[in-house]
Amino acid sequence: MPNKITRRAALASGLAVGAASCASSPKMTPYVSASEAATGIFAHGVASGDPAATSVVIWTRIAPPAEGSRALVNWEIASDESFTEIVAKGDAPTGMHRDWTVKALATGLAPGSTYYYRFTIGDASSPTGRTKTLPEGAIEQARFAVISCSNYPFGFFNVYDLISRQDDLDAVVHLGDYIYEYSREGYGGETGAALGRDHEPPNECITLDDYRRRHAQYKADPASQAMHAKNPLIAIWDDHETSNNSWKDGAQNHDPETEGDWEARRRAALQAYYEWLPVREPEMAPEAFFRSFSYGDLLTIAALETRLMARARQFEYTEIIPTLKTAEDIETFKTQILWDETREMLGAAQLDYFDRVWRNSVAAGQPWRLVANQIIMAKMAAPDLTEYVTEEDIISLEQQWDQARAFVESSALGLPVNLDAWDGYPAARERFYDMVNEAGGGGMIVVTGDTHTWWANDLTDKSGKQMGVELGTHSVTSPSPYRTEFLGGKGAEYALLTNRENEDIRFLSGDYHGFIDLTITREAATAAFRAVDTIESRNYNAFVHASFEIARTDGGAEFTDADGLGFKENYLF
Repeated sequence: MPNKITRRAALASGLAVGAASCASSPKMTPYVSASEAATGIFAHGVASGDPAATSVVIWTRIAPPAEGSRALVNWEIASDESFTEIVAKGDAPTGMHRDWTVKALATGLAPGSTYYYRFTIGDASSPTGRTKTLPEGAIEQARFAVISCSNYPFGFFNVYDLISRQDDLDAVVHLGDYIYEYSREGYGGETGAALGRDHEPPNECITLDDYRRRHAQYKADPASQAMHAKNPLIAIWDDHETSNNSWKDGAQNHDPETEGDWEARRRAALQAYYEWLPVREPEMAPEAFFRSFSYGDLLTIAALETRLMARARQFEYTEIIPTLKTAEDIETFKTQILWDETREMLGAAQLDYFDRVWRNSVAAGQPWRLVANQIIMAKMAAPDLTEYVTEEDIISLEQQWDQARAFVESSALGLPVNLDAWDGYPAARERFYDMVNEAGGGGMIVVTGDTHTWWANDLTDKSGKQMGVELGTHSVTSPSPYRTEFLGGKGAEYALLTNRENEDIRFLSGDYHGFIDLTITREAATAAFRAVDTIESRNYNAFVHASFEIARTDGGAEFTDADGLGFKENYLF
């Protein structure tokens, strides 16, 4: 492993914080994103997800018929694309009660096999979908596309289109913010108007009908349809499937006085989510959306729920900063208030479940545990921005984040960058790490969404022990706070400064939307950050922004090599 401390020390004296040096020009591949969506009765396409060894969920939606409130839709699944060898078939009811969406559980399938599926009603037939079951026994590798944050008005879903062109993926892992709840006047609205991608409905999503219409809009996108039809989906939600910065009992973007009861809104959002996504619905409670997926003798995916089941309310900088009047106040917040043991993230029931999952994985001899996680897990303190950010920068930033001024003014205090992430719940993070330590096995890779930024992070516990590594994916469309043009053109400088001041941060970049192409073998993993050069046009170029090699260790996992980094980024790595 590179000596990070030495490299950081060597760079620190010469980094007045300038833009990252460019690496050699990447190879560009031009594409035109899918321009035609499905039409007719099955205008929202098809999808599959939550694969098991002998079953998979398949999904579609029919156009509401002229008469009647219910319908029966036939489905079939075959081992060949021409459907000459049907291996399972059945029918699934739908109707107004579930917004005419159709979900079926295809069972009796063979492990580790590729299948094709379709739906029919009357003389109408859906597009054909392709899916894959989980393998059993000895396997040599698994490959995943890892994505997050697909905000419709912010741009075209070229990242989805690029994923649909990959031929040997085992699954697409979506880490949340599959839809966004905002109105046309909210986040992304101005860009959406310019691109002709206004949100539907025009108002913020609050009711069941609102959330259904928003899901329908996203599923009507041709690139989204292409991605879903090509590969099975393993999805977790973050906050925007309900409302921004949600927790167990509310959300930052929910006002009970004007938007009604939070529980009613949450129930509506989750009902629409389960209607429109190809996922299995939890037996415990709608919000208990955590599960696991075992890939032969190679790895287990642990899919977390960190929003609605147990999470305590987030600390807000606008509320915290006025209370930090002395050095003692600051120290008390850092060491006591922030570390309050009662502040939950996963909750006891979920932690107990993953303890069993982890131990089963270790007992089965799997070398890897892949954690599908919503929010940044690595420790990250804010760098001092006061000498770099102007009043004009703050005013501009406040248009997107109401806590911007409090954050910048307090950045010299060494507080976490993001109190909505695991840094805002350090005791809960330690409980998760304790579970991992006690179960043993090493080989932990955490994949993370939410921030619209590329990350390669070390994960260390309170004592400094290496627990594993974290890979953060950029967004499908949502903008990054570390993109070059952010903060009046200082975004790349902000990224370098954050990297320099945090030992566990190995690489971060806010430029270029994309997905993580993650390939895992028995001894190592490779993460290619596949990017697109634009989301403002359906014509785009694709390239690898950076790539990382990861080795499995008894203590977890560690980075061993990186490619595509600039000069200063290499020093900081």
